[in-house]
Order: sequence, then structure tokens, then C-alpha cells
Amino acid sequence: MPKGESSLGEFEQFVLLALLRLSAGASGMDVRREIEMHAGRETAIGAVYATLDRLETKGFVTSKLGDPTPERGGRAKRLFQLTAQGGEVLNRALESLRRMVEGIPGVQAP
Repeated sequence: MPKGESSLGEFEQFVLLALLRLSAGASGMDVRREIEMHAGRETAIGAVYATLDRLETKGFVTSKLGDPTPERGGRAKRLFQLTAQGGEVLNRALESLRRMVEGIPGVQAP
């Protein structure tokens, strides 16, 4: 797997973790709210969708259109879900971070 496809940036990790928290069928707005609530990080919706698109290209998430809703003028929401490959790469990234901080005085492992 090429380097860019097997590693995750910090924001990509936040997006994947938000999808894990939300389970199946999360919208970009749901992901944004999770990141803001749990990471305390203000997030532009455009950044969320750009990241979700990139993660989908890498095979780490999938998307489908939900049912049209009257609140959205009859338009359907795009819903995202973590793939098994996405879960694996996220676990590897988190484990690498744990190993890096292990044994450093004053730094608590995640």
C-alpha cells in the first residue's frame, strides 16, 4: 500500500473516530458535531466533507444516499460508514501513537 494510503493525519483520525462513535449512517454534519463536542475543535463543514471524500477514495469509508427528507426540500443526505480497512488503519495509527508516548515522563498514553 502506498505511504499516503496507509497513514492517517490527525484530522482524518478525528473523522474516523467520529464515525465509530456514531455507528452506521452518519452525515457530514453529524461527524462535525462529534468532533466539535469531543475534541473541542471548531471544524468547517467543507473540511469534513473533503476529508470524508479522501477517506472514501482510500477505501476507509463508504457512503450512500439516505432517504429524501422534507426538511431538506426532498433531497437525500449522504451517509458515511467506516469500513473494515478504515478500522484497521485507525487501530494501527492509535497503536503507533501509544507506543511513541509509552515511557515518556509526564505524557499519558491515549
